[in-house]
Amino acid sequence: MTISPPLPAAEEWALCPGCSAIVYQPRLARVGMVCPDCGHHHRLGAAGRLHVLVDEGSFAAAPQVAGDDPLSFTDSRPYRERLASARARTGLADALVYGVATIGGHRAVVAVMDFSFLGGSMGSAVGESVARACELAIAERLPLVLSIASGGARMQEGALSLMQMGKTAQAMRRLRREGLLSVCVLTDPTFGGVTASFATLGDVLVAERGALIGFAGPRVIAAATRERLPEGFQSAEYLFAHGMLDRVESRDGLRPLLARLLAMTTGAGAAPAEPREPVVLRDPTALGGVLRPHETVRLARDPARPTALDHIWRLCTDFVELHGDRLHGDDPAVVGGLGLLDGAPVMIVAHQKGHDTKELVERNFGLAHPEGYRKALRLMALADRLGLPVVTLVDTQGAAPGVGAEQRGQSWAIADCLGGMSELSVPVVATIIGEGGSGGALALAMANRVLMLRHAVYSVISPESCSTILYGDPSHAPEMAESLRLTAPELLRLGVVDGVVPEPSGGAQEDPQAATDLLHAAVAETLRELSGLGPDELRKDRYERFRRLGVIHGE
Repeated sequence: MTISPPLPAAEEWALCPGCSAIVYQPRLARVGMVCPDCGHHHRLGAAGRLHVLVDEGSFAAAPQVAGDDPLSFTDSRPYRERLASARARTGLADALVYGVATIGGHRAVVAVMDFSFLGGSMGSAVGESVARACELAIAERLPLVLSIASGGARMQEGALSLMQMGKTAQAMRRLRREGLLSVCVLTDPTFGGVTASFATLGDVLVAERGALIGFAGPRVIAAATRERLPEGFQSAEYLFAHGMLDRVESRDGLRPLLARLLAMTTGAGAAPAEPREPVVLRDPTALGGVLRPHETVRLARDPARPTALDHIWRLCTDFVELHGDRLHGDDPAVVGGLGLLDGAPVMIVAHQKGHDTKELVERNFGLAHPEGYRKALRLMALADRLGLPVVTLVDTQGAAPGVGAEQRGQSWAIADCLGGMSELSVPVVATIIGEGGSGGALALAMANRVLMLRHAVYSVISPESCSTILYGDPSHAPEMAESLRLTAPELLRLGVVDGVVPEPSGGAQEDPQAATDLLHAAVAETLRELSGLGPDELRKDRYERFRRLGVIHGE
């Protein structure tokens, strides 16, 4: 079957629902059906969607699945008549087409929905097509990309339509168990039983700009609650702000993003980088003691010191940040996503501070909320399924205090992170790059190997807080910094860290590129050391690493 690219409508002019401008149809078609005046994304059929998403001429459609009329359903027209009319109008057997294509040269199973076919509703044929697309991806060991546009379940098929939610949900979970990436592209509109099943079960959720997405429609909700809905309610942007989506993209950004995601996941299992000169220091006596502990604390907190994102963009040839905890929000104090390190894909998760007051406030000074730790664990679990190493960069004074954080389960989120990291079957390398404070830091440092920059600090509590608790004020912080043994040489002696990464003279902020080069070499060296261990060995190694930490009476 050939899916032709979209043609301009017979009418030469169209009214844009976004800005009410009269737009010339051929011009609209040339720009991907995006209004040149306001950026409104007009809806696309299956052919138009394939034209936007996949490499030209690469789509090979699988045999289409056609539904039937199991209930002999009739309203103002028989259901069979509606099906025949939709098939004649669209040239499709039903509302979903799937097959194999390339995106940026990377092969994937691609499935697209057409809202013009009975509102993209999910009946038996759509449910069967989604299940077959998942099975094809498993058989071919390919990632799955789903583009969704639907009003929900197809009522004309009654309970059999409802059952497709279960069918598609289990198919997506099976794909996940097989360790294959799934990306769902949510377009306008995505509602009802489709949203509440396969559409939101992808590993990565990307929404097209301005798309409306939800379970019940806004008019239904407004009528049921008799409340005024929030501004932008159920829009892609609204859901992104509430942690439900990884990305919101304009239409012309979708294919490049998908190509980058596929490039970073289809390379899983790539050989580790060639050995370099070892840089990780493992002998405490070789570190020297130029600075007093409280001076090291000051250096670790220096706003000019490279942040996690500064390091990430120098470490990786590409990095796709992913967002949201799928529950409450996206915490800017924790960043994470897929990166290419020496040509091999990794998952990077980090605390992010900032250099100036504006960014520090926006990032909450690197103090993560529960949603930050839940996002971190979600991304690490994705790495585990895809077989990607996890690299974390730790830089926080601790977890965010506050009523909201407690109400949303701060302790639970940190505990889940600790427990979840302990069970990962992939190599995990953590590096303390600035401050490592309390459980908020450890939540990203349950690793096989924990490294530390020479002028970083790592402690159960800040010196100021320790002084306040023990002396009633923070004035004894310098003495407490001495007593807490929070610097790299002391922590290496205690076995809390496994190695120390040198810094340029005067600290990382004096030469950020050199600092990242040293960090890069240290992480690559450590990943190479772990590359020969299998999943069970990695879990055992991590368990034994933490099991031996601590000093008890007589030992």
